Amino acid sequence: MSGAKIRLYVDHPLGQGQTVPLTRDQAHYLFGVMRQSVGAAIALINGRDGEFLATVEEAGKRSGSLLCRAQTQSLQVPPDLWLLFAPIKKARTDFIVEKAAEMGAARICPVQTEFTNSERIRRDRLQAHAIEAAEQCGGTFVPEVAELVKLDRVLDGWPDDRKLIYCDEALVGARQALSAEGGDKWAILIGPEGGFSEAERKRLSGLSFVTRISLGPRILRADTAAVAALTLWQSTLGDWG
Repeated sequence: MSGAKIRLYVDHPLGQGQTVPLTRDQAHYLFGVMRQSVGAAIALINGRDGEFLATVEEAGKRSGSLLCRAQTQSLQVPPDLWLLFAPIKKARTDFIVEKAAEMGAARICPVQTEFTNSERIRRDRLQAHAIEAAEQCGGTFVPEVAELVKLDRVLDGWPDDRKLIYCDEALVGARQALSAEGGDKWAILIGPEGGFSEAERKRLSGLSFVTRISLGPRILRADTAAVAALTLWQSTLGDWG
């Protein structure tokens, strides 16, 4: 780690000696809100080049620039795990995205099921939450947040080499089910507040790439289920071991 108190995501190449221009919002945050000045140390990430320690070279009310001094972390790519979830209430959807980014999801995919309450999302806002989570948790990778797509369409185009975990409250033995499977490419599917429809459950149960698991004897809220499923996968097949 760099030791800098502030970590900032920038959409700009990072490298030793690289100058990084700041957007108006970034300049306001660093110099207006955080009261940083010329010479201050800032940790930078861009999701591609790892983490770099930079110093403030120019500080203005609406603009500024940083200079990369040295790399402090290489890019740490998480396991190839996707999280598919049905959007719920705004604050809880934000929570799911934030926790997925913190817990090592490589891609975050909102899906529309038959019982999904929300038919629209702000992808750019959710992507910003994923970025903020990476800034705060010390990560160097930022997962992509995809556009909202209907579940049927996602399943129709499912890649042959990726397995899908379907969280089914009617089952038991999640860890045993995961341990029996192999492969490096996975995805987790979390349903909406009202659960999956009978047609969706039937289709999922009949797909060869789907592994059904239980998250315990109690029915979990969608945001809790996302965290529980990510924890189970990471501790069994991921990079927590």
